[in-house]
Amino acid sequence: MTQFLISRVLQSLFVLLLVSFVSYALIGLMPGDPIDLMATSDPNMTAEDIARLKALQGLDKPLIERYGNWLIAALQGDFGYSRLYYKPAEDVLIPAVWNTVKLVGIATLLSLLIAIPVGVIAALKHRSWADYVISFGAFVGFSTPAFWLALMLILVFSVTLGWLPAGGTGEAEGGGFWIQAKHLILPVISLTVLNVASHSRYVRGTMLEVMRQDYIRTAIAKGASKTRVIWKHALRNAMIPLVTIIALDIGFLLSGALITETVFAWPGMGKLIFDAIMGNDYNLALLGLMVITFTALLGNLLADIAYAKLDPRISLTKGA
Repeated sequence: MTQFLISRVLQSLFVLLLVSFVSYALIGLMPGDPIDLMATSDPNMTAEDIARLKALQGLDKPLIERYGNWLIAALQGDFGYSRLYYKPAEDVLIPAVWNTVKLVGIATLLSLLIAIPVGVIAALKHRSWADYVISFGAFVGFSTPAFWLALMLILVFSVTLGWLPAGGTGEAEGGGFWIQAKHLILPVISLTVLNVASHSRYVRGTMLEVMRQDYIRTAIAKGASKTRVIWKHALRNAMIPLVTIIALDIGFLLSGALITETVFAWPGMGKLIFDAIMGNDYNLALLGLMVITFTALLGNLLADIAYAKLDPRISLTKGA
C-alpha cells in the first residue's frame, strides 16, 4: 500500500505540473492582457506607460520565463493577486471552494441515498411496472437540461408559491444557519435530481449483471437470505462501477456546477473560474483550475482504495 501511495503521489505531482504549464500557456495566449484592458479603458495612457506597466508585471518576458517565475512563487505559497477582487487569489478562492463543497457534497450524498435503493429496486423488479417507471424517470432526469430544471424550480417554488428564495447565499439577510439552508434547498434539489437520474441507471445496470453471476446463485442455493445476498454480496460488487463514476464526477461537479451556480447566483467555484477567465484574471483562473485538477486526482486515488475495500480480489500491491 505504501509503495502504491508513493507512486500515485509522484504521478499526481507530475500531472499537476503538466496541467499547470498547459493552463498557464493557454491563458497566456489569450488575446489581451490586464494591461491592454487597462489601456483600452484609459485613453490618456501612453505607449510608454503600457510598456512600463508590462515590465512591472513581467508581461514583457517570454512565456516560459513567466511560467517559471509563477511556479517558483506558487511553490512558496504565493499564487499572485486577483485583478478582479484586488486580493490574494487564494483568499478569493477559499470561500468559493467551501460554497461549492457544501452544495455539491449535500447533493451527492442525497443522490446516493436515493439512487442506490432506487436502482436496486429497478434491478430486482426487472421488466415490471416499477422498473419501467424508474427507468423512464431516470431517462427524463438524465435528458433534462440543468438550466431549464433550475429555472423551473425558481418559477414554481420562488415566483409562484413564494416558499423559497430564488438565489443567493443568505449572507445579506443575516447569514444564519436556517437562512443559508433555505437558500441551499433549490440548488441542491437541482443537482440531486440530475445525479439521481444518472447514478440510478448505473446501479440498475450493474445489479442486473451481478445478480446473474454464479456466486449469487451459489449463495442462494446454500440458503442465504435474500436480503443478505442483495445487500452484502450483490450490491458490494455492483458498487465498483458506481465508485468509478463518482470519482470521475468529483472534479466535474466542482467545476461543472457552473450552470446551477449561475442560475441561483451561488458564489461557487464554477462561477468564479468562469468570471476569472472572462475577466482575464490569470492568477485566479489558474489557481482554480489547479484546485479542480487536484480534486480530480484525489477522487481517482480514493476510488482505487475503495476498489480494494469493496472487492478483496483487487490488490493495490505491486505484481497483484
